[in-house]
This record gives sequence, structure tokens and C-alpha cells, in this order.
Amino acid sequence: MKYICLAYEEESKLNSLTKGEWDMLRNETLSYVDELRRSGRLISAEPLQSVHNATTVRVRNGKIGVTDGPFAETKETLGGFFLIDAADLNEAIQIAAHWPSARLGSIEVRPIENSLRENGRYEGIRSTKL
Repeated sequence: MKYICLAYEEESKLNSLTKGEWDMLRNETLSYVDELRRSGRLISAEPLQSVHNATTVRVRNGKIGVTDGPFAETKETLGGFFLIDAADLNEAIQIAAHWPSARLGSIEVRPIENSLRENGRYEGIRSTKL
């Protein structure tokens, strides 16, 4: 099953790392990406530019609204994602738990839908967590 893992982080925490700390975190992340790729579990992984480069778009009553920055004001913002193929939620959680930046922020793990539901976007969905 496919899972999207959304990596949330505080830019200020990452910016406060020393060059040596950043190099260690970066190298550890790149090594983990290679390991997941070799095992066939990684489909894609991409970092995002700073939240300061984000633009939020909304359409209300046919009018387009554009706002600089993210939709929500939070300390942790979306810093990147990785798309994985895991046997089940437990394996996906284990993969996310080993992502190096999980020690500094958080990783949201969410199953990918096979298609857009006919009966409503989220209607009738039950949690499958243990």
C-alpha cells in the first residue's frame, strides 16, 4: 500500500543547527533515502523551499484569493514529503520513525486512496489505526 509521509519542521530549529550538525543530518537523510530506494520502498522524496516562498490560493464565490505564506500560522510547517510503498500502516510508521528529521519535527503518515470516491470525499471512512 502507498503512504505519503509529510515531514513537518520548524525552520528556526534547522537554521540554528551548526554547519557540522546540518551536514550530519543531511548525510543521514541522504543515506536513508538511498537505503529506502534500494529496498524498493521509496517511490519519491522531495524537499520543499522555505514556507516564506509559499503562496496560498483560495477560490470563493468565483473569485481567486492569493495570500503570501502558508494557510495556517504554526511553528512547524511542511518541509517536504516522501512517498513510500509499505505492507501496512505499522511498516509505514516504522519507516517514518527512522526518517532523521523526525527527531526535530514530526512526520504525518497518511494512506493514499486508490481513486477519488464516488460517495463523497471522506464519507464512510473509518480509522484503521491499531
